[in-house]
Amino acid sequence: MWTPTALASEARPGEGIAWRTVESQHIAATRRIVASQREQVILEEILEASKPHYQPGTAHLHYLLKTPFRYPPPPQGSRFRRPYSGAGVFYGSEAIRTSLAEFSFWRRRFFTRSPGTPLPRHPESLTVFQVRYRSERRLDLTHPPLAADHRLWTDPDDYAATWALADNARAAHIEVIRYRSVRDPRPGFNLALLSPRAFAHPKPLASQAWRLHLSETESHCHHATDPRRFFTFPVDERA
Repeated sequence: MWTPTALASEARPGEGIAWRTVESQHIAATRRIVASQREQVILEEILEASKPHYQPGTAHLHYLLKTPFRYPPPPQGSRFRRPYSGAGVFYGSEAIRTSLAEFSFWRRRFFTRSPGTPLPRHPESLTVFQVRYRSERRLDLTHPPLAADHRLWTDPDDYAATWALADNARAAHIEVIRYRSVRDPRPGFNLALLSPRAFAHPKPLASQAWRLHLSETESHCHHATDPRRFFTFPVDERA
């Protein structure tokens, strides 16, 4: 068992970039259900008032950076966040490909685990954005000695070990965890920012528009303006 003291001894300074994929940010989903722009503004204000408050220490951050620290996790939790946990996590990837692989997996699972819900017929618009992080206390699960427990950190469905690790990492004031992606079929690496203090810049450094098409056999992602840039991921039967 990796105690807070043991994890603290393995933490090192680290910095770099992380890519995160989200639904397209230039289309307001509420516009389709109102009759005018004025009604949309009113509806957005009502929705905003009903949402959880942003966590302390995030006021200076762009909404794309601070939103992961605002909402509770899904009922089943996530890799470094227990169900119903109030501690937020910003998940990112070191490469665009890995970020798209992660998003594609979870988007497909959303449909396959919703009885009677067919896959969308049209491509979905995505925004892939880049952030910079910097921390004096980064934990790297891909390097010894933590890499010895690789199977615990990369179990595709059982997060018990990573929940315990994250709890103890927070107790040790660790702000970033680097780990191997489970969803990218090629070697890929992810980053879990456990604290908003880990952002080195308050806004995204860059963003790109991508499209995602889900078929029965694959998830295909292509750049919105350059179709020569694409990634295709075979269907993961665990989705």
